[in-house]
Amino acid sequence: MRTLLSKEFLECSPEVEAALAAGKPVVALESTIISHGMPYPKNVETALAVERVVREQGAVPATIAVIGGKLKAGLSEEEITHLGKKGTEVIKASRRDLPILHALGRDGATTVAATMIVAHLAGISVFCTGGVGGVHRGGENTMDISADLEELAQTPVLVVCAGAKSILDIGRTLEYLETKGVPVVGYQTSEMPAFYTRKSGFGVDYRLDTPGEIAASFYAKRKMEIPGGMLVANPIPEQYAMDADYINGKIDEAVADAERRGVKGKEITPFLLDSLQKITGGESLEANIRLVFNNAVAASKIAVELAKLK
Repeated sequence: MRTLLSKEFLECSPEVEAALAAGKPVVALESTIISHGMPYPKNVETALAVERVVREQGAVPATIAVIGGKLKAGLSEEEITHLGKKGTEVIKASRRDLPILHALGRDGATTVAATMIVAHLAGISVFCTGGVGGVHRGGENTMDISADLEELAQTPVLVVCAGAKSILDIGRTLEYLETKGVPVVGYQTSEMPAFYTRKSGFGVDYRLDTPGEIAASFYAKRKMEIPGGMLVANPIPEQYAMDADYINGKIDEAVADAERRGVKGKEITPFLLDSLQKITGGESLEANIRLVFNNAVAASKIAVELAKLK
């Protein structure tokens, strides 16, 4: 269901607006991966390629960001390039940042949480990302818990990811989601993937093997008016998965470096991802790109099935 948020705050591209009005499948895409997830020009190339993947599966892509203070669902190639060139100069925007960015007329690259909010305001039910945020390692002491988890607990958007980022405490992340009543569904898997790897040692709530089953489950949740979203964990394809011992060792190196440098808060994830890219000689970046493409295919198929139910 779409909101009546004024166009002063929210703007959908003509393509997205027409698709929503016609009841066609639309897939939201985040923009943090553009400005904070990859270097230019790889970030722009990847963002545009993901949009092509969504279209090839019969859905309409809606890359989401804040441009000049306005929440936008559906970016032009020029806007995507703008975010890619500015890179980390663009504010990494979560829920708390949206009203400030609007008031100041600033740009913002939306995290999972902020993308969910804008998607819901626009009337988009399915969102594709790389990896979802979660409880950081040592979170039992630091209370460093991503706002993504709280957003999943309250905003009715289905999020397709390659699991929780492997830089996180995946066990505690799943416990948090269980406490908040968020269904964690494995797409053709019974185990929670760990971003770069297909396995984490932790199980999901349900294994569902078809996009139709996932769409029907989310549709039922919405019709029952149960608050919150649904997390769909889609493992990275086998041929692009990294060795678990290797990548976990490299993550430990990056985490130790972050601690020495005093990197904290919302800067920690982009710092660790950039460190991993350098430590692995670009291997982690290639895996990141491939898993996003894979998630885009799954999200689009789910959106197509959901549109049939609506």
